Amino acid sequence: MSAEPAPAAAAAAAPEPAPGPEPPAGGDEAAEHRALVLTGFGGYEKLKVQSRRSSGPGPGEVSVRVHACGLNFADLLARQGLYDRLPPPPVCPGMECAGVVRALGEGVRDRQVGDKVMVLAKSGLWQEVVNVPARQTFLMPAGMSFEEAAALPVNYITAYMILFDFGNLRPNQSVLIHMAAGGVGTAAIQLCKTVENVTIFGTASASKHDALRSSGVAHPIDYRTMDYAEEVRKISPKGVDIVLDPLGGSDTSKAFNLLKPMGKLITYGVANLLTGQKKSLVAMAKTWWNQFSINALQLLHHNKAVCGYDLGSMDEEFELIGRVLSKLDNLYSQGKIKPKIDSVWPFDQVADAMRQMQEKKNVGKVILVPEAPKEESKKEEN
Repeated sequence: MSAEPAPAAAAAAAPEPAPGPEPPAGGDEAAEHRALVLTGFGGYEKLKVQSRRSSGPGPGEVSVRVHACGLNFADLLARQGLYDRLPPPPVCPGMECAGVVRALGEGVRDRQVGDKVMVLAKSGLWQEVVNVPARQTFLMPAGMSFEEAAALPVNYITAYMILFDFGNLRPNQSVLIHMAAGGVGTAAIQLCKTVENVTIFGTASASKHDALRSSGVAHPIDYRTMDYAEEVRKISPKGVDIVLDPLGGSDTSKAFNLLKPMGKLITYGVANLLTGQKKSLVAMAKTWWNQFSINALQLLHHNKAVCGYDLGSMDEEFELIGRVLSKLDNLYSQGKIKPKIDSVWPFDQVADAMRQMQEKKNVGKVILVPEAPKEESKKEEN
């Protein structure tokens, strides 16, 4: 497969905007590209690199040459068959990526060949080439790398909406962030730092505490050796104003009990379901048995709020998502946020990338990149 031209060259060489694929090298219209495909539910070996036939964008779509993809916790759940928004295998996962627009479908007027874009979708983005509706693409801010752009959409949209739309974060408040060294965690920490005098509690293994302190976490807590609720109470007897809960199960109940009056709990995941490479019926039963439940009348007397957040269920809210991304772009341009990249893995090493996240070794975002032939890599460096 030929190397993608630089954006300026692509724009200069592009014909009149029209539907149809970018012409492959040698005039062969049946070009192929590489994709990561989930062949079945189970362990890391269920994800394989396969060839797919490249086609042009349809009406209202753009074709994007992908340079970097984000790996999310939902992708780990999806591999085990625990994420119901992913179509059944064989299927290409991937909810976010970044790349360069290579062709425009009929009717697309707000994108140009050569545009650098972030892409957000239900699935299907772990490929070298993707065709997506133009409304699911968002222009990258100036100076942002493809790796940073692939790290921004899911984690930063989630953290922003949890903290500000649901949490109504204000100066002098306190926040408990679980999995604080992960993608959403690092995004939430940076966003908390944009508000004056916010006290951050963050759970993570002890080896990550120095990194958390340097990023702005006042009170790192080792959830493996301590009861984090007790540790929070030692420092703040009344509890905290906001809890970000990606864990589910009994931890949601602990989070609710840690809230101050007028506090807010935002639950956005069930990470407790993930205990090994494959789906665990014991973990599922334990998580759902201990799942937090409260009725409206009980809630009335607690003076607390419980919110549920799932970015995947807002796939039609393009204007809402666009407004949030615009705010995040401004914060990036002002130097107030910057996606932290833990590691970058080629498609061929997706198992190692998933292991890095599932074993909670990452500090920041895990990124996947298509593995380019050496001669193409050298061209792009020159």
